Amino acid sequence: MQKILVFILLVAAMGCHSQSSPIIVQGQVLDASDKLGIPGASIVQKGTNNGVISDAKGFFEIKMDSTKETKLIVQFVGYETQELKAQEKLIIKLSQSSNSLDEVVVGYAKEKPVGSIFKQRASQSIRRAEYEMAPMIYGSSPMPREEREEYANLKETGFIRTSNQALTTFSADVDRASYSNIRRFLNNGSTPPQDAVRIEEMLNYFDYNYPEPKGNEVLAFKTDLSNSPFNADLQLLRVALQTEKIDTKDLPASNLVFLIDVSGSMGSDNKLGLLVKGYKLLVSQLRPKDRVAIVTYAGNTRVALKSTSGGNKEIIIGALDGLMAGGSTAGAAGIELAYAEAKEHFIKNGNNRVILATDGDFNVGLSGVGELERMIEKKRESGIFLSVLGFGMGNYKDNKMETLADKGNGNYAYIDNLQEARKVFISEFGGTLHTVAKDVKIQIEFNPKYVKAYRLIGYENRILAAEDFDNDKKDAGELGAGHSMTALYEIVPSGVESKYLSKVDDLKYQKQTIVSDDFMTLKVRYKAPKSESSVKKEIAVPYHLQTWDSTDADFRFASAVAGFGMLLKDSEFKGEIELKDVISWGQNAKSSDLEGQRSEFVQLVKLSESLINSKLKSR
Repeated sequence: MQKILVFILLVAAMGCHSQSSPIIVQGQVLDASDKLGIPGASIVQKGTNNGVISDAKGFFEIKMDSTKETKLIVQFVGYETQELKAQEKLIIKLSQSSNSLDEVVVGYAKEKPVGSIFKQRASQSIRRAEYEMAPMIYGSSPMPREEREEYANLKETGFIRTSNQALTTFSADVDRASYSNIRRFLNNGSTPPQDAVRIEEMLNYFDYNYPEPKGNEVLAFKTDLSNSPFNADLQLLRVALQTEKIDTKDLPASNLVFLIDVSGSMGSDNKLGLLVKGYKLLVSQLRPKDRVAIVTYAGNTRVALKSTSGGNKEIIIGALDGLMAGGSTAGAAGIELAYAEAKEHFIKNGNNRVILATDGDFNVGLSGVGELERMIEKKRESGIFLSVLGFGMGNYKDNKMETLADKGNGNYAYIDNLQEARKVFISEFGGTLHTVAKDVKIQIEFNPKYVKAYRLIGYENRILAAEDFDNDKKDAGELGAGHSMTALYEIVPSGVESKYLSKVDDLKYQKQTIVSDDFMTLKVRYKAPKSESSVKKEIAVPYHLQTWDSTDADFRFASAVAGFGMLLKDSEFKGEIELKDVISWGQNAKSSDLEGQRSEFVQLVKLSESLINSKLKSR
């Protein structure tokens, strides 16, 4: 009997060992000489493909398989490799190698050795670490990062003469992905590609103190006109929309499907690892009347969790914790299955939504932007909305994800850290999940008495034809509960000569007598979430010019954000402004800044200035 008992205990111990918990290691990689954090160092569990890359300050977190070798290999080009035993907390100091190569290969390009100064090191380190860890991150042979990431090529809108076209029409947009993606580039030590910079998404990332709608109104409008801080003799117009802020407990029931990319390209902590943590934050906000299903896709698709009440949080979190990455990327098939699951549990008068989390790298089945666009256009007729969350770097496909969200009547965000996940899923929970107005369009008619020419800053892929404004079949943007939308126009006043305007002969047959003293007429058209017929609101805006210095903090901060965007894009319309101007404007327009977002913006601009100065000095 005693022998039998000992045997049972041994078997139980073996079972516990085989199902042992993973080891979570957190730490920082430092330069032994100056104690500065090393960004882009590779930290790999010995004998496995399990690895992570340190962030902009050298911090990392890795989940290790305790059934395998529990040592870490820490490497960074130009430094001695270290092998050390895993511990819960680690401070790793790397010493510079005396045998540094004269040149190191990065992707397909050669670069000079990385020095010990952080500003010089940061821009190259991430690329080198990505190259060394490419097989585990990408699941394929390495390519330079900028060749793997894809962004739509958008040409800036130039000035339009009012005498030729007094009407300007565009779709409202509250996507915010571009700003957090730009932040990712800067924090990793490099400036973003110009096509990654969408100024409207930078503007709409921030909270503004706009007046909320009154009574039964869905939208409130605000306009302001000042002199332009970018170009002398020009003017700057702000057009702002604000929806009502709704308490979370008062939101309609939600039928959500988490559509999660678990392909091989997602197998790193800043992708699937961060994704799972973000979704857990969302689960913490759900009520028993809400429902969640989980659909995953890689080489094939499956329902990882059937629709479950939001009250059963442990079950949902357990399903999230069980996700693992591997295989190719059948994204279109995943979308089909997710919509089918959402349709099966459709809540009438509720919020029915698929939330797609991916790096956008679809490579099986439908994968082209046009094919995906046509598929999503058909799916939105079901009354199910699609929101898209982008993760990761290196093979990021921004162009596909923005298209999916735009055509799916949803929003698009980029999650670069857990704080951003908290912002999307907790701070902005209502706006993220509950649409209050869809197909929102804005049309302005400028009075040539005051406006010689105008230019919409940003929104390049949101421009609509004048006749689209009254066409209810034309898709446009969506606004959620508590959303604010900001658009800026730069104005060439009547009688002012501008270098941005080419000479055009006066028209012979289009002259008319102007009888109005209005500066412009603002029209907004939108639909209720369940309606296919739009409502139009129209207001005449009188001419009232104020100095830029006398405008409110929100106006001046939005100007700073737009100015930063134009400098990042090297816009021909940036005038004489410099990064130091943007820093000053941002610092003086922080207002209350309860979440610290405006302070972070100023720090990002300072970081951008440092990176640019470092590059200039190294030439």
